Amino acid sequence: MNAPEPALLPASFGGLAGFDEDDCAEALACFLVSCRAPRDAPRPACPPSSALQAAFEAALAVDARDPARARAFFVDHFTPHRVVVPGGRGFLTGYYQPRLRGSSRPSAQFPTPVLARPDDLVTFRDGERPAGFDPQLSGGRRLADGAIVAYPERAAIEDGAASPVLWLEDPVELFMAQVQGGALVTLDDGAVVRLAYDGRNGQPYTSIGRLLIESGEIAEPGMSLAKLKDWLRANGLEPGEPARDLMRRNRSFVFFKVEPDGAEPVAGAGVALTALRSIAVDRTLWSYGMPFFVRAELRWRSARREPFSRLMIAQDTGSAILGAARADIYFGSGDEAGARAGDIRDEADFFVLLPKGGRG
Repeated sequence: MNAPEPALLPASFGGLAGFDEDDCAEALACFLVSCRAPRDAPRPACPPSSALQAAFEAALAVDARDPARARAFFVDHFTPHRVVVPGGRGFLTGYYQPRLRGSSRPSAQFPTPVLARPDDLVTFRDGERPAGFDPQLSGGRRLADGAIVAYPERAAIEDGAASPVLWLEDPVELFMAQVQGGALVTLDDGAVVRLAYDGRNGQPYTSIGRLLIESGEIAEPGMSLAKLKDWLRANGLEPGEPARDLMRRNRSFVFFKVEPDGAEPVAGAGVALTALRSIAVDRTLWSYGMPFFVRAELRWRSARREPFSRLMIAQDTGSAILGAARADIYFGSGDEAGARAGDIRDEADFFVLLPKGGRG
């Protein structure tokens, strides 16, 4: 990864308002998940430094149930630095794992196919993008002669739908599952399965919520996940109708595989996410497992704004998560988590905890 290093300003734990009140034992439990992460992450990030790897090893010897020892671990092994960005503050959003209904067979109730990863899809890893290939594209299509071209956009994929793994109630639920990176699905026979991310077409992501705000359809202060869904369902979901056309302006398309049900989704780092402790970050700038102290005023527990000062662990990434002080907070599963996640579009102060002896 060749992105420039973030600008950082040294800070101190004593100067981190809210740090002493946070549950460091809970944060350490999440950090330990990263310590045991597989070497080959599904969506690779900056490789961890030797100093961060040393911190991983040290954490394995700490009792995560003891708040005092957990706090001492972070203080002893890390030094906080404020992430400096133009404007002074970073930006937070939220995401969650939807709980949907579906079927293993198409029907009038479940007509929307969820597509499997195609055999011709190539996902570019570091240094693998072909020379001269559009740098905005993170994947391509391998032709029969071995050549790689841009993969079709959302509209073309939907019009040529093939290889479904199951069916959902409408395109809105599929679109939201793609934005969130997965979903739990209760099938019509009562079985519960997980839609797990299995790659995307490599086309750039566009926020349709932002498009509705810019067009004046929904005022920015009133934008929420529920309002976005209501607008889409009220404005036509068939090809050629306004809502479907809007969704197709997001050229990115996510493919899924079906896995057995589990407690939480698997992140880009290849680990299970922890609600209100796991964050998605820009993987071109940060390593998975990096701790961040994030401070903001958010509607994170109810519709009322209140202080949010928590130690978070970088365990995921996303095509819309770009920049050094930019993060997506994982809120958990279900409608309530979705309501809270959908309310988060706020400025925040970011402090990265760099391992002593080197950067992350």
